[in-house]
Order: sequence, then structure tokens, then C-alpha cells
Amino acid sequence: MNFLENYDPLLRAFWYIALPVSLFFILQTVMTFMGVGGDDIETELETEGHDSTDAPFELFTLRNLINFLLGFSWSGISFYNSIANKTILIIVAFLVGVAFVALFFFTIKQMMRLNENNSFTLDKTINQTGTVYLSIPEKKSGKGKIQISINGSFHELDAITENDRIETGAMVKVIKAENNAVLIVEKI
Repeated sequence: MNFLENYDPLLRAFWYIALPVSLFFILQTVMTFMGVGGDDIETELETEGHDSTDAPFELFTLRNLINFLLGFSWSGISFYNSIANKTILIIVAFLVGVAFVALFFFTIKQMMRLNENNSFTLDKTINQTGTVYLSIPEKKSGKGKIQISINGSFHELDAITENDRIETGAMVKVIKAENNAVLIVEKI
């Protein structure tokens, strides 16, 4: 680290932060891809009383500190010759560090959305509206079909009604699911 001796103290401070933090970040990334670090190694500074499902969204964690310092130090080094006012340089570096943490939160949130259970069940259709695809006979005397959109996906499902016959193209509301096999609907 002798090459840092001739640098301005602020630039030297950015380098002293950037080098070890970058090394730790690379180590952390490699360990994550190897599957080490979740439950095996404690990388988060946790406090008592927090549920483990909230862990990625805790603000004060070692991972967030590393992300902040990574953005802070490297943006300070990058903009050092571009921004002459050192106070503005530190503010810009600070904002970039905060942006790194926000980007991490956004990435984790998107990854958690991929993990959501979006499996379809008939219970999700209750109180939803749909369109009759095949007419539905009156008073549960036979089945018809409706088309309904749940979570952006269209489904064609068997339906019956307790009232008068419902013609093709009519709008219906799902009242309940019977025997987890057929929907009971009424005309809107």
C-alpha cells in the first residue's frame, strides 16, 4: 500500500475503505454462490426479537454496510478528479452508497417475488367476476363453463348456478366453490 502514501488524505481514505471492502464483497459473493453463508455463517448483525423472514430488509446489517461502503468508496475514487469541492464529493459518495443499499433491497425484493406461491386454487375465485363461456343450466341441473382471470392468468372452469339459466357471454360473480371441483356463480 506504499502507492497510497503520495495521495491526498481524502483520496487515501477512499482507497483504504475500497480495497478491504471490495475483497470482503468478493469473498461474500463467492461464498453465497457456493451455498455457504445462509444458516452456516453469521453474516448479519441481528438483534433479538426480529423474525428471520425480515432479515433481508433490516437496515443495519453487515451486508448493507459492505454495500454502502462499496458504493461510497468507489464513487469517491471515481469522482475525485471530477468534483473539486471535497464536501460535495463526500455528499455524492454518500448518496451513491445509499443507492447501492437501495439497489440491494430492490434486488432482494424481486428475488423474493420469484419465491411466492402462485399456485391456483378454486378458493381464489370467490367474489371474483368472470364471463360465461358455455351456458349454465338453471337450478344446479347441469354444468356450464366460465372464463376467469386470477393473478393475470385466464382459467376455464366448471360452474353451476342456483338461479335461472345464464347465457353465454354473461358476466357472473363467483359465490363459492362446491366440493373443490365446481364454482357456484350468479349473474351480475
